[in-house]
This record gives sequence, structure tokens and C-alpha cells, in this order.
Amino acid sequence: MLHMDNIIPDHLQTLDIDHPVWERFFMVAPLVLVGTREPDGGFDLAPKHMAMPMSWQNHYGFVCAPHHRTYQNLRREGGFTVSFPSPKQIVLTSLAADARAEDGSKPALQALPTFPSKTVDGILVKNAYLYLECELHRIIDDLGDNSLIIGRIVAAHVDRDAMRSAERDDQDLIHHAPLLAYLYPGRFATIEESFSFPFPSGFTR
Repeated sequence: MLHMDNIIPDHLQTLDIDHPVWERFFMVAPLVLVGTREPDGGFDLAPKHMAMPMSWQNHYGFVCAPHHRTYQNLRREGGFTVSFPSPKQIVLTSLAADARAEDGSKPALQALPTFPSKTVDGILVKNAYLYLECELHRIIDDLGDNSLIIGRIVAAHVDRDAMRSAERDDQDLIHHAPLLAYLYPGRFATIEESFSFPFPSGFTR
């Protein structure tokens, strides 16, 4: 039986939950570029960090606001792409967050080299290490001002240098193909060192 004290430890600061808590500490998150088709037939790319697999099967999701073009595009078109940039692409990734011009376009996106996706009508960012092509599976609205977008992966592509294999040590792979992490709010990190997790004997997911 677990032993539990009946007081909050002195070293903890209780936060005011009348306001969002996320600005009060750092948290490790991915940083991806979500691609969607615009009403005029062009494409948009937007950085997202509230993003993760949504099941042990092939579902991927991210948080977005209904007033964002990404939300409107994917609800209309029924699909989206996800590019996982490398640490070397941090400047290009930040350009995707640039404000739109008066005509609704994002001129900064012209600096991002892209290529067409294979299954979903969309684009992918060159030199990323992982790509997902998703059909819209479900939208969960009313999470405050936001929504959870869940897609079903219909195609996936990974750089061979970043692909796990039985012949290669995982730490060696991550060292030679580092991962980009976003440290909300406003910082990023390069992950190039890792350690085996100490799972208990007989552990299964």
C-alpha cells in the first residue's frame, strides 16, 4: 500500500488555476509543421507543439484553434500532413509562424523548400526526418478556446538515417540524427544523447 502524506510538500508552489498554468514552467514537447490545403488551391504550413500519437495504432493529433486557417482548411479538405523538422531547420520552422499578409497569404512560406505528399493532397517540408500523411478522423471541440484534431495515418515516410533497426544501437542513431524538441514557452533543444529506460522485469505496454 502506498504511503501518502496529508500535506503538500514545502518546496512546491501551488499555481492559480483561474489562469492557464503553462507559462509558469518549461515542458518538453515536439515541434512539427502541419500542412493543409488553402481555399485558393495553395498550401499552408503551421508549426504545432501540442501534438502527439493518439493511439498505439496509426492515429496522430494536435491542438488547434477553430479561428486558425489550419483548422478551417482541414475541416474543409479532410486531411493534413505532418513534417518533423530537424534541429538544423529551426529558423525555417519559425518562418512558418510568420503573420499573414493583408491578402491572407504567408510570404515567408516561400523560403521553405517542399515537395508533394504521396497520398493526401498536400505538401511536406524537405529535409525533415519524418513525415505523416493523415486523413481527418475526428475533431473534438470546446477544449476551452481550442480543439483536438485527430487524423488517421494513411502514409508515413522516414529518413533512412533516422530509422531504427536491429543492426544499429539506438543511442548511436540519435547521436547521428538528433531530434528537435520545443521547450514551451519560447525555447528549443537538440536531443543527441539518450539512455535506455529502466523498465521493470516483465513489463509490457
